[in-house]
Amino acid sequence: MSDLRDEPASPEVVSSDLVYEGRVWDVRSDTVRYGDGEIVRQYVDHPGAAAVVAIDDEGRVLLIQQYRHPIRHRDWEIPAGLLDVAGEPPIETARRELAEEVDLAAASVEPLLSIFTTPGGNDEVVHIFLARGLTQQPSAFAREDEEADIRIEWVPLGDAVDAVLAGRMRNGILAAGVLAAAERLRRG
Repeated sequence: MSDLRDEPASPEVVSSDLVYEGRVWDVRSDTVRYGDGEIVRQYVDHPGAAAVVAIDDEGRVLLIQQYRHPIRHRDWEIPAGLLDVAGEPPIETARRELAEEVDLAAASVEPLLSIFTTPGGNDEVVHIFLARGLTQQPSAFAREDEEADIRIEWVPLGDAVDAVLAGRMRNGILAAGVLAAAERLRRG
């Protein structure tokens, strides 16, 4: 089925209320006409994000580890950041995050995939890019909060795939990005 795809839908939104306004994202409560009635759904209203699977010339993927309070873990991730600069295309956000989080520039950045992270709970879309031709840049960004003690590791891509499949790394964006990159590279 080469036409297999998600299908947009536009049921009538009868009302939409801001339940909570946060620093990064908000919580909304929408009443929607659906089927023969109305349903109420609360969700996180998210600006979206861009993430980067950075692969070096030795076939290693760059992983970062940082504290994430909601899950009470220092989980392994790929560089990522919010689409929080007005008018900035996701590919430029990806380049910016690569520079800000790990001091890298990439000669090549290409779209890999886009994912809905939690479609039943938020409207976040993460655009994941594959970056190659990496060069180290001088550190130019002050890292604060969770970013202040980011751990950086270069890991053979196959080892990262194994860790995802074994359940040792459970970050959804990392998992989707690493598996997609491995398949993209396998296909040539």
